Amino acid sequence: MALTGVLRPGHAQIRVLDIEESVKWYTDVMGLKYQGRDDQGRAYFKTRAERDHNSIILRQADRAGLDFFGYKVLDKATLVELERKLNDHGVKTERMPAGDLLETGERVRFQIPTGHTIELYAEKNAVGSAVGCVNPDMDVIDQPGITPIRMDHALLYGTDLDGATELFCKVLGFTLVERVKLEDGQTDLGVWLTCSAKAHDIAIVRHGEPNKLHHVSFQLGSWEQVLRAADIMSKRRVSIDMGPTRHGITNGTTIYFFDPSGNRLETFAGGYDHYPDMEPITWTWDEVGAGIFYHDRKLNEAFLSVVT
Repeated sequence: MALTGVLRPGHAQIRVLDIEESVKWYTDVMGLKYQGRDDQGRAYFKTRAERDHNSIILRQADRAGLDFFGYKVLDKATLVELERKLNDHGVKTERMPAGDLLETGERVRFQIPTGHTIELYAEKNAVGSAVGCVNPDMDVIDQPGITPIRMDHALLYGTDLDGATELFCKVLGFTLVERVKLEDGQTDLGVWLTCSAKAHDIAIVRHGEPNKLHHVSFQLGSWEQVLRAADIMSKRRVSIDMGPTRHGITNGTTIYFFDPSGNRLETFAGGYDHYPDMEPITWTWDEVGAGIFYHDRKLNEAFLSVVT
C-alpha cells in the first residue's frame, strides 16, 4: 500500500507530576534516549530505532494525562491539503509555528469529536537510529531498560466516538480494522483504526467523559522482549495493570503498566497486517472479554475505568 497522506504516529506530549523523577524513569526504566529540553522545560525522548528527533514529550503539570497526539504526514503539500479537508469538514484548525517543539516544523492542530487534540506535521529533524543507514549492524538490545522499537499508537477515551471515527476515516484516510459492539449489536463501543498496514495506529473507546487517555503504546520485537520488559518492571517495582498476556483484538502480546504520574503505558509485540480491501473484524458484546484479554477471557475493571 502506498503511503501518501498520514504516514504514522509521530509524537505524544504527556503530562507528568514531577518532571525530574519522570525524566529519570523514562530514561532508566523505559530505556528511551533523552534528547534535551526546551525553554518551557519540556523534556524530549526518542526510542532506539526511531530516526526523527523525538516522539515522547513530557510536560510538568498538576494532573497527569495527554496534551496532544501527533501524526507525521508525507510532505508540506500534504499538510496543506489535509488542513483544507479538515476545514471543509467543519473542523477548526490552528497553525503551530516551526520550532515550538524542538526540531519540529509547523504543525496543524485541531480537536476531534472525543475532545482530544490531534496534530499533523510534515517535518521533524532526522537524527538517525542507533545503527545508522549505511551498512547497519543488527539492532540488538544492549542497554538497561525496556528499550522499545518505536512509539506505536494511543488508545483514547471520549464521548463522540462516531464523529471521531468519521473524521479519521473520511478526512484523514484511516481504515477501520476492528470494532467492538455494545449489547445492542449496533453501537460501537470501540474502534481500531490504521493509516498504514499495521493493525492500528490509533484506537478510540466510547466514554462518558471527553479527552481522556487510556494508554500510549510502545512496540517491542517479540514475545520474549515483552517478557523481558515484565522482568524489568518487576525488578524496578513498576505498577503493572495487566499482563503479560495476549489480545484477541489485533492479536498483540501485551503488558499494561503505569508511569510514576499514573499515566498508563503499554509494551506490545506482534499483531497482523491489514489492508484497505479487508473486511473489518467485529467483536460482539458477549465475547468482548476475549477480545481484550484473550487468555483470561474477562475484563479487568481497573483496565476499563482508570484513565488520565
